[in-house]
Amino acid sequence: MGGCRFPIANPWEGLSQFSSPSALLAARPDTRRPRLNLPRRRKTRERPRRSASLQLLRRLLHTCILPGLPRSLAAASPDMFARTTMRSARILSSARNGATAFTKRTISSNAGAGESPARLNMAAAASTAVAIGSVAWYYHLYGTTAHAMTPAEEGLHPTAYPWVHQQWLKTFDHQALRRGFQVYQEVCAACHSLSRVPYRSLVGTILTVDEAKALAEANEYDSEPNDQGDIEKRPGKLSDYIPAPYKNDEAARAANNGALPPDLSLIVKARHGGCDYLFSLLTGYPEEPPAGAQVGAGLNFNPYFPGTGIAMARVLYDGLVEYEDETPATTSQMAKDVVEFLNWAAEPEMDDRKRMGMKVLTVTTVLFALSVWIKRYKWAAVKTRKIVYDPPQVSNKVRS
Repeated sequence: MGGCRFPIANPWEGLSQFSSPSALLAARPDTRRPRLNLPRRRKTRERPRRSASLQLLRRLLHTCILPGLPRSLAAASPDMFARTTMRSARILSSARNGATAFTKRTISSNAGAGESPARLNMAAAASTAVAIGSVAWYYHLYGTTAHAMTPAEEGLHPTAYPWVHQQWLKTFDHQALRRGFQVYQEVCAACHSLSRVPYRSLVGTILTVDEAKALAEANEYDSEPNDQGDIEKRPGKLSDYIPAPYKNDEAARAANNGALPPDLSLIVKARHGGCDYLFSLLTGYPEEPPAGAQVGAGLNFNPYFPGTGIAMARVLYDGLVEYEDETPATTSQMAKDVVEFLNWAAEPEMDDRKRMGMKVLTVTTVLFALSVWIKRYKWAAVKTRKIVYDPPQVSNKVRS
């Protein structure tokens, strides 16, 4: 065989002449490459270049330090001093950097070893509890409703009555508004003003055009200055506002023993409780103050008024007015009618607002249904498609 090292035809023949494997290995011819004994080249060490800092330090030694040293030390090589100095500086710098790195590794390893998952969970829970407690304490101090007086000073809370006009799909009772305006004219207008309501707003809701014009012309208003600069009086118009019973606040206080009657244009919005408070106030005068109730001089007891002492006396009595529609003019009926009228005075646009809200809800519902249908129509091809994997056909034919 060409690849056999033994000079015999059959490698298994003649193995019996070797007594041991070591003898067999010794008889194997040496096929290693011969080693050449060439002379070894001597490595020469190149002289390193002097750095700029080393040259600067060497020059400093020559000029400043060596002249002051003894001759034995000055006779030494200046490069030795420079190299020694530079070596010391490098040693100090490396030692400082090593200490800094060791400290950082120690701190990081200690921090990583000490922060176990349980400890991290406890820290997170504590921080969350502190945050929730802070928010709760802030809400306790500043988030609750601030009251200007104590519950005893606020007066008795009124009863919640089922006002029809406050329902979503209901409007004002225009017959009640007309009766309430009559109560205001005959009872309330003697002391209270309605300065934010013009005559034109009464047209179509409470009065007709002719009735509103006749009511406006019954009052006189200042006209524009004439050529001489004098201001003359003129009959009222629909654009004028309902006049106040007093010229100014001082005249109102003087006529009511120092008390100022409030304007009733926005009284429903200005008082907590709204219609319920006004109705309870008008019908809450008892015949005699209860035992133990202390009322100041010139005041009247009313449990619904803050402080229970009010300067206004009871003004509504049964049969005080005579309604045009022959409705019985009881105290509660007159109070209900005038409160509903004052609610209209504060919100004359409420019926229009509810009507517009119903239109918006209707159109929005139709548009929402249409958008849902369009979405389903446009996405039907995507939502209903079926993706099927069709693997390639494997043929059994083998290419020749």
